[in-house]
Amino acid sequence: MMKKTIVSLCATALLLSCGSVKNAVTVADINGEWDIIEINGIAVVPAPDQEFPFIGFDANDGRVYGNSGCNRMMGTFGANAKPGRIDLSQLGSTRMMCPDMTLENNVLSALARVKTYRKLDDGNMALCGSSKRPIIILKKKGANELASLDLAGQWYVEEVGGDAVSQEMEKQPFLEFNMEEKRLHGNAGCNIINGQFQLGDQKDGNQMITFGQMISTMMACPDMEVEGKILKALNAVKSFRKLSDDRIGFYDEKGASLMTLRRNAGIVLQ
Repeated sequence: MMKKTIVSLCATALLLSCGSVKNAVTVADINGEWDIIEINGIAVVPAPDQEFPFIGFDANDGRVYGNSGCNRMMGTFGANAKPGRIDLSQLGSTRMMCPDMTLENNVLSALARVKTYRKLDDGNMALCGSSKRPIIILKKKGANELASLDLAGQWYVEEVGGDAVSQEMEKQPFLEFNMEEKRLHGNAGCNIINGQFQLGDQKDGNQMITFGQMISTMMACPDMEVEGKILKALNAVKSFRKLSDDRIGFYDEKGASLMTLRRNAGIVLQ
């Protein structure tokens, strides 16, 4: 009986280990984008206005990218390394400060200890350390999450240039996107603005987008600061990303946040 018990425990340990032969992997298995859903055995629960931290692997050039909960991260991994082996200890990241950095610190600390990876029976991926026990559990992003986000409709400008936009403004800034005509209409806080936009491919988990020169009315308002920030941001935008069910973020070419928009659920354009 004792011998059978020992054999059973060893079999269980093997299944939980990143070294399991049953779940042997190749670099193609880790290719793509993954949500970070568990760290050190604890489920990741994003804040209401926050998405899951994620990590992406490009097996073609050994590039790794993602978002650790606040900042964007980037680096390389050994695409030609022994299958199942990976070193993420040298990832770099942007340097923004967020209200709560706990999740980000946990993600970065865990990634720095990763040495191996393996596929789990449910299709998720385990990243493990030197002890071969899972440190991080990844869940593959669905194809619908990677598709172009439908911008159609009206969005309030919630934050621009790192500052929240007051909801007490006489003219609440908003942007409306017409997807068929690739046309932008809105109010920057004082003047009506109109222009065109162009969608590009996806890169590092973001959807590429650029705006043409904005045409606006020429009214003068007591406070033009918010309007100036919005126009400056639109000129610098290079990509956007879904933040939650009703929010999107716009970013510059270096991945720094420029604007956050919140959908007006009552208005949807075609």
